[in-house]
Amino acid sequence: MEVYIVGICIAVCGNFLISISLNIQKYTHMRQSQRGTKPYYTSRLWWCGILLMGLGELGNFAAYGFAPASLIAPLGCVSVIASAVISVVFLKETLRASDILGGALALIGTYCLVTFAPHSSPHVTANMVERSLVSWQFLIYFLFEAILFAVLMYFYKCRNVKHIVIMMILVALLASVTVISVKAVSGMITETIRGSHLQLTYPIFYIMFIIMVTSCAFQIKFLNQAMKLFDATEIVPINYVFFTASAIVAGILFYEEFYGLSIIHIIMFVVGCLLAFTGVFLIARARPRIKMDRVFISMGQIPGKSCTDKVQPQSDDSKYGKLASKLTCNSEIQQDEP
Repeated sequence: MEVYIVGICIAVCGNFLISISLNIQKYTHMRQSQRGTKPYYTSRLWWCGILLMGLGELGNFAAYGFAPASLIAPLGCVSVIASAVISVVFLKETLRASDILGGALALIGTYCLVTFAPHSSPHVTANMVERSLVSWQFLIYFLFEAILFAVLMYFYKCRNVKHIVIMMILVALLASVTVISVKAVSGMITETIRGSHLQLTYPIFYIMFIIMVTSCAFQIKFLNQAMKLFDATEIVPINYVFFTASAIVAGILFYEEFYGLSIIHIIMFVVGCLLAFTGVFLIARARPRIKMDRVFISMGQIPGKSCTDKVQPQSDDSKYGKLASKLTCNSEIQQDEP
């Protein structure tokens, strides 16, 4: 089996586990709200969801060691599709025509991405990472990112401009650094496990690990702030598009993943991205109201008690903000809870 197929399989499985985790935690919050008893974190079911989230994120991390970042990052749409299906089947959410169309477009786009994306990338070693860090194309890209980040932070902090696009670009700029560092750390660990050369003795490994943790933490911070101001149905598609675009650019400039790829493959890859983006927008758009009592009756929970709610809650309900935060770096689940 080709190495990149291993990465695809791991990423798909990881995103599927994440979608299950998100719905388990959503159901736990709905049940606790309906019962009005103990806090959500006392529920064993909620902790099962957290465990699945950790396994899914570990799978995504490992996938970067086997396949190009520009191939792994767009596969985040698998989680959106799976989450929509699980919500319909188990949480009794209404199935809409836009969900079917969005799912079909996302699946077609995913097929194009897997087919036409670069299937190979250079082995990630400490020496390779060091050379890429001082390459002229990365230095120009990083300088542009730093200036743009400083300008946006000025408007965000000093001018108090809380526009969703500004906040999502800040998250995407940090996500680009996260993807570079995640692939570097994962790639060097993979090379070490393969036994080709011990990479963990190089200082650059620990430098990239610190960068990965730091960028991820700030990414979580800005994403959580966005979830407090905007609805999840806005955050999900915009964050997916910006995160995927930033990961692709990082893969091109830092890891030269598109080097030698034919024009037709590049065009079809872009078409696949556009189809996946459109599909995610259609799936994540405002959800219809559902009857919560249907959920609990179907799962054997407190029958006869009726209540209405939204599958995608209002923007001021921070408990459910994590449903969107999964597409960049899903460890923010625990930090986003009140």
